[in-house]
Amino acid sequence: MRITVWSATSSLLIGAILLCVLPAHAAADNEVADLLIKMVQAGRKVIAEHQASINDPTLEDKGFTPEVFEKEITKRYLESAKYDLTQPAKTPQDKLLRALLQAAKDVVADHQLAINRKGISYKNFIPAVFARKTGEKFEKATGVRLKLTSANYRYQGNRPDDFEAEVLKLFEDQGYPKGKSYSRTVMQDGRPMLRVVVPEYASKACLSCHGEPKGQRDISGSGKEGWVEGSLAGAISLTMSAK
Repeated sequence: MRITVWSATSSLLIGAILLCVLPAHAAADNEVADLLIKMVQAGRKVIAEHQASINDPTLEDKGFTPEVFEKEITKRYLESAKYDLTQPAKTPQDKLLRALLQAAKDVVADHQLAINRKGISYKNFIPAVFARKTGEKFEKATGVRLKLTSANYRYQGNRPDDFEAEVLKLFEDQGYPKGKSYSRTVMQDGRPMLRVVVPEYASKACLSCHGEPKGQRDISGSGKEGWVEGSLAGAISLTMSAK
């Protein structure tokens, strides 16, 4: 399937028409997708805030436990998504979000040995690794796929599929609104599947590993991509069954 990039005016007009005729269940699916993606984003920010401590080779007990992570992501998620994770899960949507939270906590638990290891400055536990491993656990538990993707992927599992590659090209088009996500229901293996791709842009925090000069080795040993602040870094991609 190929996505045709039209002019900005045409794209916006078609988007407005589709929004007007979007069925209620499709809108609900998109709302769930948005909440799931925002949780991944919130979790990565929590990891980023603790990165200096995690990588500190002089400290042993960093105090960054799954319980601490849960407390901090719950607060950040309430601010960004207006959703309170402390409330009892009542709906299928609630249960799906709790499953993602549990997957994220499990990933933090799995990395406790590395996080608290002295004498090593790079623990291979960074926001991107957290998001990838959380997505893998979540997919095993629910069948909903959440992944990071980029044209400049480092990890093979982040390689964009055909749909994601076309959307990434769309995000690079000057006529496409910056920051606007793209979603579409497609047939996959005979079933309707919701595909949602949310663009992500390089922040100052990204540049120490992905900035300039291009090709220089970062702390992980990988070559930097040469990004500048605000450039398209990639996207978060979600695939789930559509109602």
